[in-house]
Amino acid sequence: MPVSPADLLVSLLLLVGSGFALVGSIGLARLPDFMTRLHGPTKATTLGVGAIVIADMVHTSVTTGRLSLQELAISLFLFITAPVSAHVLAKAALASQARRAAGRSSD
Repeated sequence: MPVSPADLLVSLLLLVGSGFALVGSIGLARLPDFMTRLHGPTKATTLGVGAIVIADMVHTSVTTGRLSLQELAISLFLFITAPVSAHVLAKAALASQARRAAGRSSD
């Protein structure tokens, strides 16, 4: 049974996406402090999930014969919200750290 180029592309995207998600998850578990832990899932896992969603979009488009807009909307939402939420978390952590440092220096 011959393998189509679309199947190869979907398989490649799934493998790349799974690899990025794995690296991001390992980074979350192994990195030492909050800021470096925030970096792993934000960058690597976003790319991993994005590649998996794009693979689904390619597969759905090839099997149904029409463009799959749901997956495109998911990808757009993912790539917009992940960096924004990471930025907000980092700012909150820095503000908390600054408040703790100010509280200790006044003791």
